[in-house]
Amino acid sequence: MRAGWRPMGCADLPAVERIAAAVHPGYPEDAAVLAERLALHPGGCWMLEGAEEPVGYAISHPWHRRRPPALNTPLGALPDAPGTYYVHDVALLPAARGQGAAGRLMPLLLAAARGLPELSLVAVGGSVPFWERQGFRVVDDPVLADKLRSYDAEARFMRRALRGDTADL
Repeated sequence: MRAGWRPMGCADLPAVERIAAAVHPGYPEDAAVLAERLALHPGGCWMLEGAEEPVGYAISHPWHRRRPPALNTPLGALPDAPGTYYVHDVALLPAARGQGAAGRLMPLLLAAARGLPELSLVAVGGSVPFWERQGFRVVDDPVLADKLRSYDAEARFMRRALRGDTADL
């Protein structure tokens, strides 16, 4: 069976925590942070449902342009005038990888970002090549250097312009 994306609900949060601990042990986030993202923007949170249980998740939300949220930090609220649609996290268990699931997530992200000029994210764990194949480009911005180092030395801020906007790529 091919895993499929479905909306995330509160009952999924234990699975999100389990998957996050397995996939991102170097980037831990408190359960309260994950729950807040879901509460603030449920339309940007999905589960990748496998044959018997969830095998991945995605969390995203509108945010301030070129100001990625700090790792493991509550947002408080979403901006009234967001400048980007921020992909907070995409995590797939090893068994779910290599089957095109992350690529099938892109239409959901693009639909959720409708009306905003870009998608953005912080790529970690060697994921830059994947995100480049999805149309994202690395943005070298010295202002972001300290925040990116809080993830790891390889972290890169990336954006994908929407509506033909290519400024600041």
